[in-house]
Amino acid sequence: MSTLQITASDVNKLRQQTGAGMMDCKKALTETNGDFEAAIDYLRKKGAKVAASRQDRESNEGVVIARTSEDGKRGVIIELNCETDFVAKNAEFIAFANEIANAAVENKPADIESLGQLSIDVESSRVTIADAITDKTGKIGEKIGVSKYEVVEGEKVVAYIHGNFRLGVLVALSANVAGADEAGKDVAMQIAAMNPIAVDKDGVDASTIERELEIAKDQIRAEGKPEEMVEKIAAGKLNKFYKDSTLLNQEFVKDSSKTVAQFLGTIDKGLTVTAFKRVALGA
Repeated sequence: MSTLQITASDVNKLRQQTGAGMMDCKKALTETNGDFEAAIDYLRKKGAKVAASRQDRESNEGVVIARTSEDGKRGVIIELNCETDFVAKNAEFIAFANEIANAAVENKPADIESLGQLSIDVESSRVTIADAITDKTGKIGEKIGVSKYEVVEGEKVVAYIHGNFRLGVLVALSANVAGADEAGKDVAMQIAAMNPIAVDKDGVDASTIERELEIAKDQIRAEGKPEEMVEKIAAGKLNKFYKDSTLLNQEFVKDSSKTVAQFLGTIDKGLTVTAFKRVALGA
């Protein structure tokens, strides 16, 4: 097929199949003598070349998607990055990120590499997420990739997305009781706002505790306090650190007269948080 025989309908058909631009589709058909399968391969190779050429570029924009399974016992967060805010706000890009999150919820991949090998539907064909990302890179012309993938499992997992897909939270509650969805959302909003480092003090790693104690002791000594008082005052400062930095001990943002633990106790006796994840775009 010569260049003159490649019609507008041919170009449009290839655009529908691949999502690539009109001129790229015309060139692909021209270079492959109108062979649609070869033209698709040509466009995918172009996407790979674009992806390779963008590897040194920063991709700090994007979206964070939090999603739970139908039974509410599992949740995932994925961060899909791009280079510009313009692309991040594009409905097609957000829809693509949702497709990846849905595949992650349904298939339970172990890590980001495994996630990339899952298949999703793109333009009426089944392709791996890794290949779909390459194709999107070629189409959009920006470096695209999944930078974070987090999983939370529990008796009741609630997902929350804050700030136009810029921050996602998953929180697992110990039981699926009446009011769990609303309570879970309130706690997820607390996590989004206050950024706790652990569920409670038992979840704080030893190195963090040691560092906080050493900082406290140095501050106390600098204030001229007697050495015999240093340990006691440092212990008090550590308790204050737990109150400020661990979820269940924090003041509940929506009612400062209660801690988060006390708030959950008003929903159901013994209800607590078993796990959480917080992913902020670019953090």
